[in-house]
Amino acid sequence: MAVDHYENFPVASVLLPRRLRGAVRDIYRFARSADDIADEGTALPHERLEQLAGYRSALAQIENGRLTLADADPRHAVFRPLMGTIQRHKLPVAPFYDLLSAFEQDVQKSRYTCDDELLDYCSRSANPVGRLMLHLYDRVDPASLAQSDAVCSGLQLTNFWQDVAIDWRKDRVYLPQDKLRQHGVDEHYIATRSSANAYKPEGDDRAWQSLMREQVAQARLMLLQGLPLASRLPGRIGLELKLVIHGGLRILQRLDELHYDIFFQRPTLKKSDWILLVWRALAARPAVRHLARP
Repeated sequence: MAVDHYENFPVASVLLPRRLRGAVRDIYRFARSADDIADEGTALPHERLEQLAGYRSALAQIENGRLTLADADPRHAVFRPLMGTIQRHKLPVAPFYDLLSAFEQDVQKSRYTCDDELLDYCSRSANPVGRLMLHLYDRVDPASLAQSDAVCSGLQLTNFWQDVAIDWRKDRVYLPQDKLRQHGVDEHYIATRSSANAYKPEGDDRAWQSLMREQVAQARLMLLQGLPLASRLPGRIGLELKLVIHGGLRILQRLDELHYDIFFQRPTLKKSDWILLVWRALAARPAVRHLARP
């Protein structure tokens, strides 16, 4: 299990009921391919936006009940099965549009002034996935939606904090600019530490650690706020969500243990973590309380 990109998406997991695996694959295929349009390859920004606009057009066709894409159209392989999934499970189309708006923003925006801006992005880049899963599970009450949003935004923030150096090479900084100023960290620190011959500028480590400790605590709190949802979801679905949440919490724990030096070592989950994750997913509530602090 890895908490990055869309690898925290429960893609056709054996823990998912067989009847939902195809639907999850179809949703994942849409999200993965659209995210790749925004992020991968050498296309120019206007070319990326044109391709994403093509995805918007195909979504509109599904919304209108008639998909007219030619078989040779590369979108056909994504949207033909997706239309069947949306119709069969009566999924709302709005979350798919929200995902597209986040991918379009990735093409156009590389800095965030404050938490509000960043969490607004998370509400469109991550939360729609959780909401679609709840629709598949037929659990769309307000409490479940709120806890799902907390989990998805918490996982998105976890991904950002483990990938600061990787995002810098894409000229992206998700750390809010006002937080950087409050803690006395500038982008020169990130640039220097992210370079091939990274070294630690004297006197900056404490400021960096203070900043990242606060960001990690925020992500951890969100994941813990959403954790009760996993206990309310039935059977294997709930266990799947517990494993995903505990995977995110484990990454945050690794960040603490590394003193937030993600430039030296990017925290990931290894096979040896699976036993611990399964134990934590099955453990009683006292083990969860232990995770609430670094």
